Amino acid sequence: MQHRGFLLLSLLALLALTSAVAKKKDKVKKDSPGIECAEEWAWGPCTPSSKDCGVGFREGSCGAQTQRIRCRIPCNWKKEFGADCKYKFENWGACDGGTGTKVRQGTLKKARYNAQCQETIRVTKPCTPKTKAKAKAKKGKGKD
Repeated sequence: MQHRGFLLLSLLALLALTSAVAKKKDKVKKDSPGIECAEEWAWGPCTPSSKDCGVGFREGSCGAQTQRIRCRIPCNWKKEFGADCKYKFENWGACDGGTGTKVRQGTLKKARYNAQCQETIRVTKPCTPKTKAKAKAKKGKGKD
């Protein structure tokens, strides 16, 4: 009986060990581009396969080696500063009556794949007419 227990315990330990090694190999594959290189990989921009957003490919090089990996560009990305530059934005400013636009500033939070990003950017959007907002508020109050 003790012999069976020992065999069962040994079998479980072997399974746990092989599982841990497999997980470690998966993590290495995810963290690195798959090909070892003495230098740092330089990655180009994500180029969508069709249209201007969705699934595409990014090419990278390290010394004489090149590699393509899958990437994805969200369809609501801001083309002026690219999908690889992540910014933290302030709140929208007041509406400028002269231009009819609002402005806000973003500070670089993260540059993915060694992208060349501006430290700060300014984005604009058209002001929403206040007459529509007031009309919607009146309709909402009348329903309650």
